[in-house]
Amino acid sequence: MYLDSAKKQEIFGQYGKSATDTGSAESQIALFTYRIKHLTEHLKKNHKDFATARSLTKMVGRRRKLLKYLYVNDIERYRAIIKALGLRK
Repeated sequence: MYLDSAKKQEIFGQYGKSATDTGSAESQIALFTYRIKHLTEHLKKNHKDFATARSLTKMVGRRRKLLKYLYVNDIERYRAIIKALGLRK
């Protein structure tokens, strides 16, 4: 499996406030980014997998909403997570 609990703990520890911080916007954005990258690679090999393409689109939308939330409420946290994840915006 590509995303086990150890990998989630690593992502939350690196981008969240602690290893068990699953609710902060930064940790959720980092997790969505990891999953989006994985699904993008999957779709490069399996371009007819329409269910995965739809879920990828929904996930990108959820990440966009979280980024917008950070942009409106705390611009410094937004800039830090964009820089840390290498997202362009």
